[in-house]
Amino acid sequence: MPGRVLLVEDETNIMEAIGFLLSRDGWAVNGHGNGATALEAIARLAPDVLVLDMMLPGRSGLDILRDLRADPKTEHLPVLMLTAKGQIRDRDMALALGANAFLTKPFANAELVETLRSMARTANLDDVARGGGAA
Repeated sequence: MPGRVLLVEDETNIMEAIGFLLSRDGWAVNGHGNGATALEAIARLAPDVLVLDMMLPGRSGLDILRDLRADPKTEHLPVLMLTAKGQIRDRDMALALGANAFLTKPFANAELVETLRSMARTANLDDVARGGGAA
């Protein structure tokens, strides 16, 4: 069931740790570390699921999320917001902009894996309901 995941995260050690964890779970993992060029990477790599850091150089994760939801090509892309900012208003803002899930660093490895798997399952079912694929 795991597919392609893009990690948009500027902290190399976090990107490597998440990449290792997800690769071990069967995901094909790509990383990108700059908010200013993240939309181009998303368009080029066409991930099944996106892990998006909230605070990035060049452009915030919230701004990227806003653009993803405004574009018909990416409006249904499952997005997990990942951040060191654990305040309720940050979570509420991300969810209001269309994030599918929100995790705060540090996070439990099992929680990250299960969240992504759940998002992928839901996206697959939603795609079938829209007439786009097979369950």
